[in-house]
Amino acid sequence: MVTSPTAAPTTPLRQRMQQDMLMRGLGVHTQHDYVRHVRRFAAFLGQSPDVATADDIRRYQLFQHENGVGPSTINGAVSALRFLFDVTLKRRDLSRALVITRYQRQLPDVLSIEEAARLLQAAPGIKYILTFLGDVLSLSAICLLSIQI
Repeated sequence: MVTSPTAAPTTPLRQRMQQDMLMRGLGVHTQHDYVRHVRRFAAFLGQSPDVATADDIRRYQLFQHENGVGPSTINGAVSALRFLFDVTLKRRDLSRALVITRYQRQLPDVLSIEEAARLLQAAPGIKYILTFLGDVLSLSAICLLSIQI
């Protein structure tokens, strides 16, 4: 069985969750991460997570968002808590209260026409211009441009 990542005594709930993870073949790192996420949730609650309510889950997720916790950490906590509520506690009602966070997509930086023109003018030769354009244009457009240059 996997040992606890802290020196704290293993509670019956944690022991059962670790056994459930072991039976389902979760990796050691995943097991440690799940225990850590559940431990953080329990610390937020100030009590055992087996007495949590849907409102507690909502407050915890709002707390995470308000404190700038990243989407991957929030989604890791969602996975751990879903495992706890679905598998270990058989509380699917609480599992459904958990919300996955969407990643905010970043738009790429786009050069202005003037910036692109300065970049092309600074290129020491046609090879560099075509390399730059190769990152931007399709092959057929590059061939058309190379014929006109």
